[in-house]
Amino acid sequence: MSARDVEQRAAAWIVQRDQPDWTSDDDAELRGWLELDHAHKAAFWRLDHGWRAADRLVALKQNTATVNATARRTRWRYAAMAMAACLICALALTVMLGIGRNRAGDPTAVRFATAVGGQRDVTLADGSRIKINTDSALVAEVDRTSRDVRLDRGEAFFDIAHDAQHPFVIHAGDRRITVLGTRFSVRRDGATVRVVVVEGRVRVEDAGSTAGAAAIVTAGKVAVAHGASLLVVDRSPQVVEDTLSWRRGRLTFDQTMLGDAVAEFNRYNRQQIRINDDRAARIRIGGSFEATNSAAFARLLHTAFGLEVRTEGDTIIISS
Repeated sequence: MSARDVEQRAAAWIVQRDQPDWTSDDDAELRGWLELDHAHKAAFWRLDHGWRAADRLVALKQNTATVNATARRTRWRYAAMAMAACLICALALTVMLGIGRNRAGDPTAVRFATAVGGQRDVTLADGSRIKINTDSALVAEVDRTSRDVRLDRGEAFFDIAHDAQHPFVIHAGDRRITVLGTRFSVRRDGATVRVVVVEGRVRVEDAGSTAGAAAIVTAGKVAVAHGASLLVVDRSPQVVEDTLSWRRGRLTFDQTMLGDAVAEFNRYNRQQIRINDDRAARIRIGGSFEATNSAAFARLLHTAFGLEVRTEGDTIIISS
């Protein structure tokens, strides 16, 4: 992103922040954008300071004692205020009228993020829809001629609008997932990427090498990629649905080791669960649970398996 693009985006954030429909999700998204690059922070605070400085200049006008001096200073204050306001408004107008495009004609990157336990529904410019899962972040660059998304962390479910002329491409770590129109999820845990296809088909390949592992993944299949390895397995419709039950705020397990189930719960909750011994961690469990209620899950473990459950601060400790 060029310096001009960064300033345009910063100006848009400042305008949006002052709107009455600004939400906590918007605030989290702004913080995420600021953390992406020091240049983002510099542009945002520079423009924000200019806007606030203009307000202060107007306020100072009321405290001037000398009429002639007031007249002279007022002209300079209004000039300074106008320059600051025009800068922000012009940049914001460029963003809005340009429909998010930069000078080169490329789509402007828009970042979406969720907090721990949060989810977010997003509709992109091409009509594609994304449901973003807990503690996730992605950057979308989508318009009528280009469709690219970068999944920085976490998980998202994609419902892609069909466009045979413009494939939709998702970058997740060192993997590239290419689709025309389909429904599927992508989860990134560090270097491991998992793709679950509900409908249609996608191509999963190594983004950095033409000779790397690649596969066509169709409905009912799950692809797991790590390093040079790419494994594709068949799953029943029910297993696929259970894997994606997080879209309904649920976690579904079937003969899952408790240690793995706890790791999933910890993705959704600030109150973390810790298992103190291997015997308890190897217990296999099944069922459907509310993803953001780790305390209720722990109580069920005590009732069903007689496990000891105690709370220390923000941690639930489980032992046999």
